[in-house]
Amino acid sequence: MGCGSSKRSEQVPGYEDPTVLAAETPFTGSEVEALHELFKKLSNSIVADGLTHKEELQLALFKTRNQSNLFADRMFYLFDVKCNGVIEFGEFVRSLGVFHPNAPIAEKIAFAFRLYDLRQTGFIEREELKEMVLALLHESDLVLSEDAVETIVDQTFNEADTKGDGKIDPEEWKEFVSKHPSLLKNMTLPYLMDITLAFPSFVVRSEIENCEV
Repeated sequence: MGCGSSKRSEQVPGYEDPTVLAAETPFTGSEVEALHELFKKLSNSIVADGLTHKEELQLALFKTRNQSNLFADRMFYLFDVKCNGVIEFGEFVRSLGVFHPNAPIAEKIAFAFRLYDLRQTGFIEREELKEMVLALLHESDLVLSEDAVETIVDQTFNEADTKGDGKIDPEEWKEFVSKHPSLLKNMTLPYLMDITLAFPSFVVRSEIENCEV
């Protein structure tokens, strides 16, 4: 067993011992092994190097690698903990662990805050909120007038910015999310409860599309 793990770690860049990853995340050792199979599909979908590039993550999440997507950019940035332009297996598991149903709510709130903090200033500013609202509307294929968008942004920002200083800090964000828990709905992926039996749909979808091509 030990020899097999050692050999695998030499062959796969960024591979980490499932036991270590299981101890640091909500996943079990067998679930980490299953995630490794998923990661291999994802990381070799465009560039066969065992590492996940931004285009591969975007293809997996949004079925396109060419169209600019704010969510894909933000997800990649947050998953790429080492900031080296690729996502390694350990980074993938640890980041995905935040989306596990059993992950602490505090971790989900913090991750969501960083998702909205587009310029990494430690605060969410009105313009950043507007960019995310526009991205959400685009992903939902909803078209609203500029006035309607401004109204949504103003109401949301004014409610969240309880200190009235023109920015939302982590504590204000935590309080705002507690009043609107639906904001964290996308921070939980139910299928991660039993990843050993069901891979995410995007992997299956990618394989179908590859066959069609």
